Amino acid sequence: MNGSILTLNAGSSSLKFSLYDNGDELSLLAAGQVEALGIAPQLHINNGAGETLEACKLDKREAATPSEALSKIIATLKARIEGPEICAVGHRVVHGGSQFLKPVRTDGSILENLAILEPLAPLHQPHNLAGIRAARKHFPAAVQVACFDTSFHRSHAWINDTFALPRRYYDKGIRRYGFHGLSYEYVTLRLYEMAPALAAGRVVIAHLGNGASMCAVRDGQSVGSTMGFSALDGLPMGTRCGQIDPGVLLYLMQHDGLNCNQLQDLLYRESGLKGLSGLSPDMRILEASELPSAEEAIAYFVSRIQRELGAMAAILQGLDAVVFCGGIGEHSDNIRDRICQGMCWLGLHLDEARNRTGEAIISSETSRVKALVIPTNEELMIARHTRELLERGSNTTRAET
Repeated sequence: MNGSILTLNAGSSSLKFSLYDNGDELSLLAAGQVEALGIAPQLHINNGAGETLEACKLDKREAATPSEALSKIIATLKARIEGPEICAVGHRVVHGGSQFLKPVRTDGSILENLAILEPLAPLHQPHNLAGIRAARKHFPAAVQVACFDTSFHRSHAWINDTFALPRRYYDKGIRRYGFHGLSYEYVTLRLYEMAPALAAGRVVIAHLGNGASMCAVRDGQSVGSTMGFSALDGLPMGTRCGQIDPGVLLYLMQHDGLNCNQLQDLLYRESGLKGLSGLSPDMRILEASELPSAEEAIAYFVSRIQRELGAMAAILQGLDAVVFCGGIGEHSDNIRDRICQGMCWLGLHLDEARNRTGEAIISSETSRVKALVIPTNEELMIARHTRELLERGSNTTRAET
């Protein structure tokens, strides 16, 4: 199908996009975002070469919703870029549950089913679906495709997906889903391009950013994830708590009187690096700070990653490579250094010079376990899935498990 493909990642306070020419190479035409929706919105758009096309502040009344932000993006693109009409829009949707195993074309019934999953990803799912509705309004003739962060993990064995609850709860869909799947899928494919033999082995990918998780991959298939039923489990994140004893939650309800909404706000918005440091959820700010609490937050973050790396290696029954991606994983040589220095017992040895200069392979020549940095590209993964669905011309991607 001729035309261009637009990808959207709608969040609580931002709308990110990329525009691709639907040619053989899916070349990038433009990318950017509107951030701080409804507060102090700012529009930033680059062309495919990374050069700024537009950078401006917007009136909060004209960019309070994803639909309004999309209107601004579209108007700017039409004024700045000549190209074919948009034939399809691919959307990042965080939670696909047990029902959606692969990308799907969206219709009313699918949106209704995805809305049921909103309580499992309250920071993401409602906004993802708002982005789909906005795109359907602006591009009624375009194919709308939902791409799920949970799909990559549906290859897990039962023991890596279940909780030790009565079996009826698993049958109801209460299980470990895993997230950041679009990122893991892209990085896995890139690793196959860079080092096929390594990619066919036992690999742990660490997606470290404001949202953070780790994934155990064997021969290109996800076999374990630090995240579970919701996007809260596993590693501490910018504002999310990560692993926590459920007894803590019972205690807070029984003794501090916290209700469901207060618990949700505490666990999703007030915890993680922000809660531990009392300063900020931004790792860059913490690394620059001299506050003891900032260092303690970083130390906890690193310690949890090391602990989960050991767990992922156990799931894989060995380890051949560790790959860092995400905002922190790609850009903080300090965090990578601190993680790797504590994992020498596993056969992982860092080359400090390579790590500082940001080379693709940052492990030493003698390291048995290789360490790499591979920038992720969830938007390109969404565009690829969207084009594949266009080319198939059918919607046979929904299945019950």
